[in-house]
Amino acid sequence: MPRPRRFRRIQYMPEVNYFKPAGIPMANLNEVVLTVSEYEAIRLVDLEGIPQNKAGKKMKVSQPTFSRILKSARKKLSEAVVKGMAIKIKGGKYKMVQRAGAGKGRGLRRRAPAGGRGRMGGSSAGPGGKCKCPKCGHEEPQTRGQPCMNKKCPKCGKLMTRA
Repeated sequence: MPRPRRFRRIQYMPEVNYFKPAGIPMANLNEVVLTVSEYEAIRLVDLEGIPQNKAGKKMKVSQPTFSRILKSARKKLSEAVVKGMAIKIKGGKYKMVQRAGAGKGRGLRRRAPAGGRGRMGGSSAGPGGKCKCPKCGHEEPQTRGQPCMNKKCPKCGKLMTRA
């Protein structure tokens, strides 16, 4: 009997969980299911540029396990792109990583001067804020309704992240 799978640690949930080729009705599409941990592996290595051994530590898995997760994710994505299939992101065994101070009784408990934490629990998401390029450091104001992760840096073309 194999060992039970451990929970993978996830920092970000996908903002969008379904992608499909344009112009093809849903009834005519097959879909590939990408697990949330496979999504996180792609995000860490291909988007953030983190080496596999460090990315594995962030997800609390060994480097060989991380490599298998990443290989599976890349195979599914390439199959979907080449064969014109939809991509659905769901499932898998994972736990969201909490920021320091966000858990019950752990870490610092900082409050804004008004005392509230806002709708996102005090994180920098929500109205206002800046988008930052992880490669060249270029910053620009975040546009309402357009996530930073969907913006490309005007200087180097790399996808931006929320600052």
